[in-house]
Parts: sequence; C-alpha cells; structure tokens
Amino acid sequence: MKTTFPKHILLGITGGIAAYKAAELARLLSKQGVEVRAAMTEAACHFIAPATLQALTGRPVLLDQWNDANGGMAHIDAGRAADAIVVAPATADFIAKLATGLAGDLLSTLCLARDCPLIVAPAMNRQMWASAATQRNVEQLRRDGVIVLGPVSGELACGEEGMGRMLEPEDLVREILAALGSGVLAGVRVMVTAGPTYEAIDAVRGLTNRSSGKMGYAVARAARELGAEVTLISGSTALAKPAGVQVVDVVSAGEMLNAVEQRVADADIFIGVAAVADYRPAQPQEQKIKKSEAALTLELQPTPDILARVAARPQPPFCVGFAAESENLREYAAAKRREKNLQLIAANLAQDAIGSDDNELLLLDDDGEHLLPRADKLTLARGLMQHVARLYFQGRNDK
Repeated sequence: MKTTFPKHILLGITGGIAAYKAAELARLLSKQGVEVRAAMTEAACHFIAPATLQALTGRPVLLDQWNDANGGMAHIDAGRAADAIVVAPATADFIAKLATGLAGDLLSTLCLARDCPLIVAPAMNRQMWASAATQRNVEQLRRDGVIVLGPVSGELACGEEGMGRMLEPEDLVREILAALGSGVLAGVRVMVTAGPTYEAIDAVRGLTNRSSGKMGYAVARAARELGAEVTLISGSTALAKPAGVQVVDVVSAGEMLNAVEQRVADADIFIGVAAVADYRPAQPQEQKIKKSEAALTLELQPTPDILARVAARPQPPFCVGFAAESENLREYAAAKRREKNLQLIAANLAQDAIGSDDNELLLLDDDGEHLLPRADKLTLARGLMQHVARLYFQGRNDK
C-alpha cells in the first residue's frame, strides 16, 4: 500500500499579507516530494521576495509573460507541465479575475490556459469575504470546477476577527493532496460517528456523557488526509469542523441513527466512534419537571445499537467499532467485536480516554492484537486509519 502524490504543482501567489505563508507551503510540498514552481503577481512581490521562493523551490519564479525566454509562451508551457495549479493566497481581486475569465497578467493567464485542476485558497478581510460580489465569484469558481479551500475564521492582519484567514500551510498541504486524490483512500467513502448523544428527560434536563468528540473528529481528519470522502455524523461538541469533511449535526441517539441510515448505503467504511447513550427516558416530558421533596423515578429504555445495525445490513460497509471500557478491556472488546461481527475494534480505557488529549488504543482484528502506544489523538487516528486501509484493501483483494 503506497501513497502517491502529484509530481508537479505550480504555486501561484497573489498580493495579500498571507503571501508570506506561501514560502512554508512551498517547503512542505517539496518535503512531500512534489516539484514546485512559483508564479507571482506584481502585487505579491511587495509582500515576499521572489528570491525566497526561488531558493525554496530551486527554480526561477515566473513573474512576467513578456520577459520569457520561451518566446512569450510561459503561460502555456508552465501550465502544461503542472499536475495542478494552486493559488495561495488568492485575493478577492484575483478571484474576481478568475470568475470572469480575465487574463491581464501571467498568473491569471496561466490559470485560464491550464489543462489541470485549479485550487485556490482565499485570504482577505472579513468584510471583503462576506461581500455579495466575492461570494458570487467564489460560487462561480465552484461551478466552474475550481477547488476552493477555506478560508477559516480567526485573527486577521487588519486586527479584526472573522472569516477570511487563509488555511495554515500544513492544513493546505493535506487538503491539496486529498483534493487531488493523492492518498491511499482516494475515492473511498468513509462515514464516522463522533461525540456524545443527549437524551432528553424534560425541556431542560437530559442524559448524556463526558465524550468530547476529539477522537472521532481526529479519525475523520485522518481519513480525509488519506484522500477519503468523509462524512462525519456528530453529536454536540465544542470542536471546529474538520476541513474538507461533510458534517451532519445531531443531538440524540435516534437522530444519529436516522442520519446514519440515510447515508450509510453510500459508505465503503463505517467507523463508530461516537459515545452513543445506551438508554433514554421512556417518557420525556415536554415541560420542565418541577422539583419536590419526593423521589423521582425514571423509566429507561435501550437506544438502538447503531453499529450493530450497520454491521447487520445485507451488504454492510467495512465496519470499525470503538470499545470504551472501565475494566477487562481485552475480554469485553473481543466479545463486542464477535457479537457485532466487526472487522476491527479499537479499545481503550474510558477513564484514560474521555475528554483527554492523548490516549492509547488496542486494535483487535482477525489477526490478533495491535497496540497503538500512547500519543495525541490525531497521531492515534492516523495509525488507526493506516490499519483500517490495509484491512479494507486486503478484504477487497481476498474477494
């Protein structure tokens, strides 16, 4: 199993303060074995020197189509040599040029004359991003097949907070490679459940648990890094939505089941990370139950077992479960895997995992046990997804 990457990327840089991040982006892409060549607008040169990009890429920077040794054909030749063109940052002005087909400089001409995918990473003031004109132009780019990555909300160069900040270089590298189908799971559809569920007792009270959703969100991100098309069914969390992942927000176990059943027929891999409530009140009250001195008895009913239902489908996806136990980890996890007929289960001690930033996982499959030693949850999720990918393709090859 080998991850492949695009060989040549033309990195376009336009005139915004985020242009300084292009240097790190070029460096990180080069570390992945990608040959990068930079093309800069005149405005970009006011923010970062072409010599910096030349030193990082090892190739002359394309600046002016009129000073071209190839007879003025740089806009044709450079585009033909690229597996993709990435414009980062892409200003509001440059996005407007792309949306209307203007080609008044070398970079916009390269984009118009391309024969490869075009990816843009917007970066601008929050009001510029929110303006009707910019939103109209971005939507036009999407309709034209351009891949738009970001922006995100955060601190902006103007000192304001809001949407318009360019994705960080490491996030862009991950999204670029995933968007270009550069991972082992390219074309594979992965569904992940994450977070807690909340089962209402009355209008203000409910039953839930301490799950933060961190592990499930990390798994969704790791699957996306490997190129998968990821759908994340999430209970209520305080976490930012992973970039490039379709997120469906739910509250109760019933809502999570409905969301899963509506979409799971399209999934190749299903990973149940969510801490779904095992029980719900039999008769939730519409109004708040008033406190009194008398004891209150709640009748609880079991909630549907989402993972078991998915695994029992006539043509189930490759199913991965999670087992959070407080004792007898191996025995209980192994029993859960057998009972639900799962290809893989990831087990951990609940007292060590819930709400924490790190953990360790014990993976149980047909070949036995595999320990992922204690690490941050994203590192564990990446190790898990590599293991899932191996088993998934092994199973397909055995059929």
